[in-house]
Amino acid sequence: MTDLNHVVLIGRLTRDLGTDERSFGYVANGQARANVSIAVNRSRKNGDQWIDEANYFDVTIWGKTAENLKPYLTKGKMIAVDGYLKQDRWEKDGQKMSRVSIVANNVQLLGGRDGGSASGAPSFGGQFANAQPANNFQNNYPPEPYGDTGNDFPEDIPF
Repeated sequence: MTDLNHVVLIGRLTRDLGTDERSFGYVANGQARANVSIAVNRSRKNGDQWIDEANYFDVTIWGKTAENLKPYLTKGKMIAVDGYLKQDRWEKDGQKMSRVSIVANNVQLLGGRDGGSASGAPSFGGQFANAQPANNFQNNYPPEPYGDTGNDFPEDIPF
């Protein structure tokens, strides 16, 4: 039986995704890798007061998803991350070290730091890794009034 390791977070990027090797690069097999950090704000009640606290998480995005998101990942941008936790262990100067990060399966852009709208934001990850921004869609047909029969559809559909 497999255990459950699933994380869903919504937060804001703490820095721009740069061109330096640590934040964006390609591994030996040619796969793209993006390392970002997000701040997730949380409010909790302490007595009669509400206290805001921020938690910071490192997120790794792989493959086409990382390549497609690169121009959009700027400081302050709100994103939703769906993925799993991964623990890295190593030894440095004889001392055992450990770090837990999130590996993203799916990333969705939710808006900008200026309060941008979430509608039309592209989603990246999973089967949608090559998704294009949805806000380029243009509807050339006027909306049909309520109760219209739909006989004015511009094409004949053979079914």
